[in-house]
Amino acid sequence: MRKMFLLLVSATMLVQAAFSQSAPPVWKEAQSGGYKYRFIPGDPMQARFYTLSNGLTVILSVNKKDPRIQTLIGVRAGSNSDPATHTGLAHYLEHLLFKGTSKFGSLDWAKEKPLLDNIEKLYDTYNRTTDEAKRKAIYRQIDSVSGVAATFAIANEYDKMMTNMGAQGTNAHTWVEETVYQEDIPSTAVDKFLAVQAERFRDPQFRIFHTELEAVYEEKNRGLDNDGRKMYETSLTALFPTHNYGQQSTIGTIEHLKNPSLIEIRKFYNKYYVPNNMAIIFAGDFDPDYVIRKVDAAFSYMKPKPVTEYTGPKEHPITQPIVKEVFGPDAENISLAFRMPGATDTRNTVLLNVVAYVLSNGKAGLLDLNLNQQQKLLRASISLYPWKDYSVFSLNGRAKQDQSLDDVKDLLLSQLTALRNGDFDESLIKAIVNNIKLDEIQGLESNETRANSLMDAFIKHRGQNWNYDVGMIDAMSKVTKKDITDFANKFLTNNYVLLYKRKGEDKDIAKVDKPPITPVAVNRDAQSDFLKKVAAMPETPVQPLWLDFQKDIQKGKAGPAELLYVQNKDNSLFRLHYRFDMGNFSDRQLGMALEYLKLAGTDKFTSEDISKQFYQIACNFSVNVENEETTVTLSGLQENFDKAVALFDHLLTQCKADEKVLTGLKNRMLKSRADNKLNKASILRGLRSYATYGAKNPFNLQLSNEELNALTAEGLVQQLHDLSNIRHSVIYYGPATMASVSGDVARLHKQPAAFKDAKPAAAFTRTVNTGNKVLFADYDMVQAEVNWVRNTDGYDASRTAVVDLYNNYFGYGMGSIVFQTIRESKALAYSTYAFYASPVKKDDKYSMLAYVGSQADKINEAIVGMNELLTTLPESDKAFETARSSMRKGIETERITQDGIVFNYLGALKLGLNSDIRKSVYERAGQLKFSDLQQLHQTEVSGKPYTYCIVASEKRLAADDLKKYGDVQKLSLEEIFGY
Repeated sequence: MRKMFLLLVSATMLVQAAFSQSAPPVWKEAQSGGYKYRFIPGDPMQARFYTLSNGLTVILSVNKKDPRIQTLIGVRAGSNSDPATHTGLAHYLEHLLFKGTSKFGSLDWAKEKPLLDNIEKLYDTYNRTTDEAKRKAIYRQIDSVSGVAATFAIANEYDKMMTNMGAQGTNAHTWVEETVYQEDIPSTAVDKFLAVQAERFRDPQFRIFHTELEAVYEEKNRGLDNDGRKMYETSLTALFPTHNYGQQSTIGTIEHLKNPSLIEIRKFYNKYYVPNNMAIIFAGDFDPDYVIRKVDAAFSYMKPKPVTEYTGPKEHPITQPIVKEVFGPDAENISLAFRMPGATDTRNTVLLNVVAYVLSNGKAGLLDLNLNQQQKLLRASISLYPWKDYSVFSLNGRAKQDQSLDDVKDLLLSQLTALRNGDFDESLIKAIVNNIKLDEIQGLESNETRANSLMDAFIKHRGQNWNYDVGMIDAMSKVTKKDITDFANKFLTNNYVLLYKRKGEDKDIAKVDKPPITPVAVNRDAQSDFLKKVAAMPETPVQPLWLDFQKDIQKGKAGPAELLYVQNKDNSLFRLHYRFDMGNFSDRQLGMALEYLKLAGTDKFTSEDISKQFYQIACNFSVNVENEETTVTLSGLQENFDKAVALFDHLLTQCKADEKVLTGLKNRMLKSRADNKLNKASILRGLRSYATYGAKNPFNLQLSNEELNALTAEGLVQQLHDLSNIRHSVIYYGPATMASVSGDVARLHKQPAAFKDAKPAAAFTRTVNTGNKVLFADYDMVQAEVNWVRNTDGYDASRTAVVDLYNNYFGYGMGSIVFQTIRESKALAYSTYAFYASPVKKDDKYSMLAYVGSQADKINEAIVGMNELLTTLPESDKAFETARSSMRKGIETERITQDGIVFNYLGALKLGLNSDIRKSVYERAGQLKFSDLQQLHQTEVSGKPYTYCIVASEKRLAADDLKKYGDVQKLSLEEIFGY
């Protein structure tokens, strides 16, 4: 897959099923536009389910909010369906479905085809050959013929077509039971989209295979550095000793990755990519009668075939804990994983869903209240994988300081004991149902959420149980406490896999060794006749809509605070924000104070009481402390607005000092800090900040451990009690009138007669790059992560259009110059990008950022490859026009709505703007020429000194290699993190 998909279903996500004690809604049939469809009365998505004459499932859900459509094309076949002798095959195929057909992706199909046929035969011979010398000789032939074949190929032509029509989010994923291809398209691009997709699945050609194979190798090796991925695979192997859930990983075994077979991939495609095993889903702004007619016409060529689904063996019950260990450099943690009834078992799936919420719902679950709120460990959570044959349910925990993983295990097990004994209030079930109703309302606003829910239903049960899904909330409301305890006593006992993630060297790592690859041609300016035909298809342009800050936002007062108001005319939800123009730069202990607030009690309520009350009224509060802003957000049902605002204000103004609570928070904070030092992504972020600002930078602007330990509960409480006295604005989005909001906030939110100003913020000056430099951090991993950092000139609003177009052309996305060159042509990295980063405030500067994540043994090639692009900007007229078209269509179909209007306005103010800058960007983009991008590149990017930020293992890099790129400075973790 292009992006590894390992879905961790949170406690707030619905499992698609229903409770058998409640009769589900009844399917109905209707006809419109000459096509019959099925639907469920009362379905909030108003989804139409069509089955075309060839068996293709089409599911449509109309949402007129934005002039865009989220599309998904799904196949009910994933790694479960891989042949046992060729695991990873479904994933390989997913990658290859982006390579084109005989009609697109090829300069001359007649000349290319015999070369591709020869490559397929060579791979088959390679697959069956065991002698290493002969294998190397065969691979040299593959590399040679592939290089010739590539001269007739047009790399990324699929991406170019999608980008040109204004598509966004081009991607796909493969998982155990599915392969899904996704696009977010303008509502005017339906005909173009269907023309491309119909051709894409008609006769895919597996061109430029060996460089794509290299990308899969990289993906596998990146997984070897990912302790979470290793935990996931180890737990499945133990839970499913015979079922493919545990026996066949999505990405495949190393042995099978080294021996791919294009013949077997083609067999897989022919077997599973048939209409009666596929679904097309649209969610967004469209006419369903028009779309179904067009889908039918486009895909009528597909012929149905019998499909034998994988039916896994029934696993023997687990009767006692199975203990496994995983080693790696990341922080230690523990998991208890249970094998549960599958998603097609509607009765037990509803019960599992309720059980998951009772254990953890973010506020009032057993783990939330008894473990997290009481700080008995660092963090406890759950995860859920609802598959067809079995579901996997796990409890996960991290230890605080001076606590063993076995201590964490005992704490997690204690909550299962409480669940089995019924040690929870039955009123929690009603609160769960009310909060799920809230989630459902919020989910309806997102086309992506709609489409993914419908696709889940198709993958699990071909959508046949959508009536159960629609009836889910009603079914859950009928679950009793006894149902829950009976379920827990049956399924949540000693039947688990106990998985320890320990810090230490993984001695079983065997990375995929990759044969040498000669870079292939990408024919960047070439265009197939098919692309030209699609580009010429008519479409009704969408008129862009600009924000008018004077009309779209109402301004007033809520007490002494400024009130910025946008009305919600769609539903009954509200969001209320208190926005402070201060953050970490003004007060390093502010974040700690607000973390303490989440754990604090008052003279009337314990912290647990407050969490329960928020959950009971289906409302929530959250706090986001950034560098220069702090935002407190209250959200939920408008009918409970007064209760939510009053409850939070009571907490803020009446929270009391409790040194025991603070001691627990300090313990957890210190452990989190230690864990951050074990995380390679955090280390790389720290290096980037160091490169951008120097030794004293925003990333390490932290309280030292000594300063942290010196904090007192009384001091934090005084700071919290004073918070509302500091100048802040109030932002409201909801159904109430401005007058009522103004009065209600003034009445419920305690404020002074006159505000105090916030403390001045610490200032950071960006470094001046005077020469090449290397910042290095040692980390035990197979991969190497490299960032290029260079600070440039100050902000200039008039440059926004050229900067945005430069980024679209050069280094954003899969159709960009950087991606095509580094990954598609040279196979040097799985992930890569480069962009000219704009500041968020008017007195700041731009910076150039680039990234490559590669194998440590390819780091020199990868750095050279990126440096060549940073030195010389390749020119492609076609790529330039595609980037410009995509940029303009993206703006045309972008709709900034809800409280996003206010935050866009506040962002504009920070840049010194008083209007929607997108208008000038849109107009200017149509006038830009490639020479404008070339000038930016020559002036700010090419031939300039950079700071290289490198995270890699010293054991895998030669020190002399790093010196080639500049003066090397190895940073300690304390220098990076500030503690």
